Amino acid sequence: MVKELNYHSISHVIETWEQVRRIKNFEQVVGTVLFQQLFKKSPQTKVLFGFPIDIDTDSQELLTSKRFLMHAAYLVEMLDTALNMLGPDIELLTEIMLELGAKHIRYGVKPDMFPQMGEALMIALESALGKDFTPTVREAWQETYSELSGDMVRGMAQA
Repeated sequence: MVKELNYHSISHVIETWEQVRRIKNFEQVVGTVLFQQLFKKSPQTKVLFGFPIDIDTDSQELLTSKRFLMHAAYLVEMLDTALNMLGPDIELLTEIMLELGAKHIRYGVKPDMFPQMGEALMIALESALGKDFTPTVREAWQETYSELSGDMVRGMAQA
């Protein structure tokens, strides 16, 4: 559960997220890389977001699509909200993630899609942070994502 994250992981995640937030249009920049990677790793997710399964993940048709850019920015905004709750609001965050997991069932999300999203997130963060995405930082992000997504999967199971 998210509330079991250790202080050092939370600290690394918050510190590096602040670096990401300094990137101009960070929601769109990070979200675009994240979704491109997700769609490459898990082509069936394209359909969940309203795209044809055979659309090229590098095509201008996709990358300039209002729908794509909206989803990309929205996911990063949601991640930003969740990360801002790490620390004093961590118990509330656990409850929110459980509810969010239950809600995602209606969208057709399956628990086995979360690891691919996690891999896509790591690639997007590495792209944004460059050399600052050290093995220690990666481990902190993986632990944090694992706990956040784990709560969502538990929420799916409880629904």
